[in-house]
Amino acid sequence: MTMIETIAPPVRTGSDIAVIGGGLSGTLAACLLGRAGYSVTLIDRHRHFPPRFRAEKLGAGHIERLRRLDLLPALAGRGAAFDTVLNLREGRLLDVTHSPHLGIRYHDLVAALRAMLPETVHVVTGQASAIRTGARRQRVAIYGQEEVTARLLVLASGGGDLLRRNLDIVRRVVRPRHSIAFGFDLRLHDADRFAQAAVTCYGDHLSEGIDYLTLFPVAGGLRGNLHAYCSPADCFAKTLRDRPDETLAALFPCLAEVIGRFDVPGGIESWITDLAVAENLRRDGIVLIGDAFQTSCPAAGTGVSRLLTDVERLCQVHLPRWMRQGTVSAADLAGFYDDPEKRAMDAHALDMAEFRRGLTMGTGFSSQLGRRLHFARRRAMHMVDTLSPALAARLREISQAHLHRSP
Repeated sequence: MTMIETIAPPVRTGSDIAVIGGGLSGTLAACLLGRAGYSVTLIDRHRHFPPRFRAEKLGAGHIERLRRLDLLPALAGRGAAFDTVLNLREGRLLDVTHSPHLGIRYHDLVAALRAMLPETVHVVTGQASAIRTGARRQRVAIYGQEEVTARLLVLASGGGDLLRRNLDIVRRVVRPRHSIAFGFDLRLHDADRFAQAAVTCYGDHLSEGIDYLTLFPVAGGLRGNLHAYCSPADCFAKTLRDRPDETLAALFPCLAEVIGRFDVPGGIESWITDLAVAENLRRDGIVLIGDAFQTSCPAAGTGVSRLLTDVERLCQVHLPRWMRQGTVSAADLAGFYDDPEKRAMDAHALDMAEFRRGLTMGTGFSSQLGRRLHFARRRAMHMVDTLSPALAARLREISQAHLHRSP
């Protein structure tokens, strides 16, 4: 891997593919494409990705897909594996779920994957300032350096609008300020008392707008993520930042019974999500992936799944065909945006975002009934699981089959 610093003499780089954005989606794409033998230029402002509150927990599906891509070994030692989650609601046990998870801070996840970049990937440390696209050659201007050129440009710059506006790509906001997530470290006063690997506490009161609090291990400690549907101005955000220990104890009275006394030794990080989708994006030579294409609700847990679907379908299905051609036109790129697996995942992410919000905030009769039925089903399945695990597994198979047959 070659590092090109902004203080170095200007270097003109010609590549098969240029990727703008060195977060999770951009780094994953660069890694897979570099492994496939393409010359790739990865452009990011940061030589070492800084601490940033984003996805911090990988589920069983994410782990399996990373294993299939032969990327899971890179994460060994960077996170903490666990497979049991105790789920609570209204101070009572809801159920216990068992499946592989990995708690890992976002910057550690990105750093682990950057360490796996092959020699075919050149990393340019700098900020892209402008883009010119065409069917045969893409040009990226970078502050303090000469432009980078490539046959194809992959835009993986997250929610930033500067480069999209440069190309007249529109960001359509489906729901502004859809949700807010808080991240923080917890310190247990009696670590031996906390027998569970991870705990999830669901919100009890509609007025608070809390979906759930989840506590899980990461390398070197215990991490908390709290997901809610309210603006920082009218919810508990200020008191959580000012008095985190007291606020968490008040919002989740059962927490101390499960984990014992605790405190929050550091600050509270927050992340507000606008649900948004890119439009007017079908043009020659450039493709959008991850949050640059569509944002996801953190509480729904679909963001990493969407990102992995984008990267897999682009790098393993569509891009190899484009690279065999002399040009990459808007018509070619339409095959990726219209890919059935991608479209299904994009739609699922939006549906789950609205489902979680409705489950947490809905005040109508149907919403309240749906909420009660949702949690009643989970409690019932936990009872069946306790009495007959085989029957519970069969019921889950039937439920999943029904969901796959549904339109």
